[in-house]
Amino acid sequence: MRTKAIPRFFLYGEPPRAVRERFLHLEPIDDRTRPANWNIRPHTHANLCHVFHIAQGGGEMLADDRTIPFRAPCLLLVPSTLVHGFAYESETAGSVLTLSDEYLRELAAREAGLSRVFARAACLPAEDEALFSGLLTRLSRELSWTAIGHDAAVEALLTTLLIEILRIVHHEADESAGRAPGAQADLVARFRERIEARYRSGDGVEAYAASLNVTPRRLRVACLAVAEASPLQLIQERLALEAKRALLYSNMTVAEVAYDLGFDDPAYFSRFFARTAGRSPRAYRATGG
Repeated sequence: MRTKAIPRFFLYGEPPRAVRERFLHLEPIDDRTRPANWNIRPHTHANLCHVFHIAQGGGEMLADDRTIPFRAPCLLLVPSTLVHGFAYESETAGSVLTLSDEYLRELAAREAGLSRVFARAACLPAEDEALFSGLLTRLSRELSWTAIGHDAAVEALLTTLLIEILRIVHHEADESAGRAPGAQADLVARFRERIEARYRSGDGVEAYAASLNVTPRRLRVACLAVAEASPLQLIQERLALEAKRALLYSNMTVAEVAYDLGFDDPAYFSRFFARTAGRSPRAYRATGG
């Protein structure tokens, strides 16, 4: 059943509230899934991303308009703002790590590659199960006390965990993306961050390029090399994604979705959506995506 707006929580089931800059939380998966009969309804978080470590069991993750099956041992990556939900097999076990976008940006300022860990929703193999279980067990212990060196130990364990995940992401990446120069990949990552913050603004490629202190041509070359898409395509894909989320998970009318995304004319929005999604907004909603 759709609600007027997509359900948004702090942690699942908790009302939204301000996120601390260095927010970090770790809990067993079944803390919230068992009381919900192993089903977590679609929802989103404003400034929080997740790593789910599935040590036992499996299920399906809904990620926007995709369904991603998973089987232990694996890792599920959930970027902030992604509409996600879960249908777990009974007695699925593991843990879920939640961290703020601001904390991730702070870590990525020192190791740029970390910004790519949550570039998209993904299911990754966790073949070295002992490694991830060990890191998360130690991190859980550090988060539960305030012994000397607590802050440094937490950050060291978190950074190690994210780097291990980044190495899997890099290994799993398409070969062509893996060959993209680091400077171009970093530029595109920063561009995606700008899009995430401003996609409702109506800004064009020139405005985004200026905010990144590069020329539109340089931005276009980087996007084509890394994402195999033009800057305009990436902007439009993000708008279309938010439109799909609203059509699938809210009761907003097509006109309300259009205005919410910054369109002045619902008819123009409908043409834009049909061009990018291959179907009209009403047809997309009627078929469930």
